[in-house]
Amino acid sequence: MRTKAEIRQWRKKRIRKKVVGTNEKPRLSVFRSASHIYAQIVNDEQQKTLFAVSSLSTGVKGEEGSKTDIAKKVGDLVAKKCLENDIKQVVFDRNGFVYHGRVKALADAAREAGLEF
Repeated sequence: MRTKAEIRQWRKKRIRKKVVGTNEKPRLSVFRSASHIYAQIVNDEQQKTLFAVSSLSTGVKGEEGSKTDIAKKVGDLVAKKCLENDIKQVVFDRNGFVYHGRVKALADAAREAGLEF
């Protein structure tokens, strides 16, 4: 019997075959743990993380609300950082997680803040 983690890893591999970040469209990778959410902008051509934002970042840490509300704030913050760095389009990588709940909230908040994907 396969565990949830193994199933997620298979899903992640299948997604990463198709999703690649470039100079023009870097990859927005999302990781969701039990208590926090992390987002990073990655350029796969140069194999570099341009920057990362999480629920532990300054400006988000200590905020009150549900985990979904905090994910929305992280999405808004990552979009603002992208626009500051002249990144308008990204490729969304849900990292094997189901596009639902906190992952969807982060993506919707980033779109509302002006990021295109």
